Amino acid sequence: MSYVHWDREELTQEWKRVQADYDAWKGQGLTLNMARGKPGLEQLALSRELFTILDFDHCVEDGIDARNYGELAGMPCARRYWAQMLDVEPEQCFVGGSSSLTMMYDLVAKAWSNGLLHSPKPWSQLERVKFLCPCPGYDRHFRITQSFGIELIPISMTEEGPDMDQVEQQVADPDVKGIWCVPKYSNPDGIIYSEQTIARMAALKPAVPDFMVIWDNAYCVHQFRGEYQSIPDILRLCEQNGNPDMVYEFASTSKMTIPGAGMAVMAASRANIQYLSGLMDAQMISCDKINQLRQVRFLKDKAHTLELMQQHAALLRPRFDAFLAELEKLSPLEIARWTQPQGGYFISLYTLPGCAKRTVELCRQAGLVMTQAGAAYPYGKDPEDRHIRIAPSYPALEDVKTAAKVFCTCLKLAALEKQNLTD
Repeated sequence: MSYVHWDREELTQEWKRVQADYDAWKGQGLTLNMARGKPGLEQLALSRELFTILDFDHCVEDGIDARNYGELAGMPCARRYWAQMLDVEPEQCFVGGSSSLTMMYDLVAKAWSNGLLHSPKPWSQLERVKFLCPCPGYDRHFRITQSFGIELIPISMTEEGPDMDQVEQQVADPDVKGIWCVPKYSNPDGIIYSEQTIARMAALKPAVPDFMVIWDNAYCVHQFRGEYQSIPDILRLCEQNGNPDMVYEFASTSKMTIPGAGMAVMAASRANIQYLSGLMDAQMISCDKINQLRQVRFLKDKAHTLELMQQHAALLRPRFDAFLAELEKLSPLEIARWTQPQGGYFISLYTLPGCAKRTVELCRQAGLVMTQAGAAYPYGKDPEDRHIRIAPSYPALEDVKTAAKVFCTCLKLAALEKQNLTD
């Protein structure tokens, strides 16, 4: 029964019981970490072959020697691989190093220092620059734009993606230069943008010619329940709507193979690829083509990649199930609600107002490290102090089960403390 219907004596007795449980957890000296959505060790082992798949004498593909300089936009085989994965053309793909986040930072940096293809002037020369941030969202996205002094504008998330009414209203402001998007299994809510949302995004009519949609398709093949789900090609839709150069799509193999040692891609219009390649030519000759080649030879194609991702899913699913099962025990208390993700790496949980930071702090004191409460909002400020991002992927399954019990105890204690109960 919901805590709302308990009288004060019942709540006080419950607080004493939960406090005793919490003290018992603290006494165990636990060291559990669920702060980031990292693949677990069993997942990493699925890519063991990467370390032996390439030898010195077999580094030529399409007549290109991966051991030498050249091919700024990436190995042709890598560009073909990503074109198949993202349903675009190879000429629309710029294959970079190991980090899509680095490529996104570099894109914003170039907008700041040089301007984009259609920029009247570099953004650094403007009096004010704003960026739309659907939230809850990915904290590292927000930190990129914040690091340049760009003003972050919160946009509400719905079950179909960003609130497009808000987006369409905001892009009429000439200071608004872009929007962050995670269209599939969004970080952290696990939402897949609806076809209507994607269509409206592609048809935006911003006030400025250099408005950009950063389309971080980080979880494009990362389902752990059900079959692979495709989403419309945003590049093609933008072109059809007269916005051919508005979108920059990113992805990487970080959670397909080895995080920090994979390959990343930016897909954009041919005109954008040509323009940005001209800017990048001043900073590098090429990225790590040896790594691009071994990634492609290991992953092969989209069909083989999806088979690999099913193996990842078999490892991820029990971890999510274990945490969600423990949360379900709290349902009658009505002290939180949470998402039921089908893919991606996170569970979003919403506490009673004012309880998220306290829950995370109680977890920390009990030996469980969580993502900082509020991190999924611009400037790290959740206006209602309600949101917690849960990342069950990294710990061993038994540790996830323990972490879930600790978390639920902390969540109950924070909710009861909010009632100003005393001995």
